[in-house]
Amino acid sequence: MKIAVIDLGTNTFNLLIVEVNSDKTYSTLFQTKISVKLAEGGMNEGFIADAAFNRGIDAFKTHFATIQKYKTDKIYSLATSAIRSTSNGLEFVERIKKETGIAIQVISGDREAELIYYGVRSAVQMTDEASLIIDIGGGSTEFIIANKNQIFWKQSFLLGAARLLEMFPPSDPIKDEEINVFINYLAKELKPLFEAIKKYPVKELLGSSGSFDSLAEMIAHRFYSPEILDNKTEYTFDLEDCEKIYDVILKSTNVERLHMKGLVAMRVDMIVVSSIIVNFVIRSFEIQKMRLSTYSLKEGVLYEILTGKL
Repeated sequence: MKIAVIDLGTNTFNLLIVEVNSDKTYSTLFQTKISVKLAEGGMNEGFIADAAFNRGIDAFKTHFATIQKYKTDKIYSLATSAIRSTSNGLEFVERIKKETGIAIQVISGDREAELIYYGVRSAVQMTDEASLIIDIGGGSTEFIIANKNQIFWKQSFLLGAARLLEMFPPSDPIKDEEINVFINYLAKELKPLFEAIKKYPVKELLGSSGSFDSLAEMIAHRFYSPEILDNKTEYTFDLEDCEKIYDVILKSTNVERLHMKGLVAMRVDMIVVSSIIVNFVIRSFEIQKMRLSTYSLKEGVLYEILTGKL
């Protein structure tokens, strides 16, 4: 059986097509992502701007054409922050239904966090010790405290990189005082996370795909070799490497980042905010270990399908 999963994120629309095997494992047939930047021009005012709306429609149609080519048996399509938090998000869902016949499921932040956990757990060798999982999206960022068996606490915050860029447009390169504005805002908004970590202490951070993929790629290109990430679902960061790349990112301009190896064009602006979030968490909670999970929400959906939860 062939299954397609479409994750309609704020920054990107992600497509994964797999063949499910008889032993309840799966083989990846195709995966890709298309930059949509739904937050651009209006999301902090509560709507998806016309240009972004149309980019999203076009991207979905492109994915739908690919799905038809692969003759998939089932399609699971889930929408997250940009679509659930905007006044015309439902209009987007209805338009897709009308033009493709696909029913998009708009999920809550809590549900998104749960699926991210299942995805990360499928990629990373977790233990009995609690870890802090972070998925930095465009519209929201999910924080999950969990071990290999269960979720202890989870919350979705309106702290997506694209949303923050719209709220606090930085200089190029970003200035120290602007970094402080971001940090002060994070400290205020993440008070529930600080309380949760008092109850469930963590020493490890697990970064779920997206910006963490970019950080790993940039580090691999700058300090090692890109091959160190080949065919891996997890990667252990050297925190000194993270500190060095953080400094490079904050001192660089957009044009300079466009030419940095390992950084895709769609993340050139957002990697600044994402790296501030990561560094803030590492320092605030004295994180001693950080790993990348290349799996996220899409793989969490597959986990639920294969285990009969979905």
